[in-house]
Amino acid sequence: MQLEFTAVAIWWRGPAPFVFVPIPADLSSEIKAISSRVSYGWGVIPVSVRIGHTQYTTSLFPKDGVYLVPIKVAVQRAEEVNVGNLVDLQVEILADRV
Repeated sequence: MQLEFTAVAIWWRGPAPFVFVPIPADLSSEIKAISSRVSYGWGVIPVSVRIGHTQYTTSLFPKDGVYLVPIKVAVQRAEEVNVGNLVDLQVEILADRV
């Protein structure tokens, strides 16, 4: 499953790096529909993310009915992502069972 969307970066005192981008509710619902097949535990889902010229792997976290994309500090710096910025993301679910 591949998703493309734009959303505002937020701060959340969850697992580091503290800057996250929430996946819109409609796309989060699509992910939720396949979550039992792609989660490796605790509801987290492995993904590949592209922001600008930077691609990296991470895991989505469920929070308040949507999924959050963690933005690694190196990516924040390379792509100048700060809390409150609109961020364009490409997210690919990394699971061979989907």
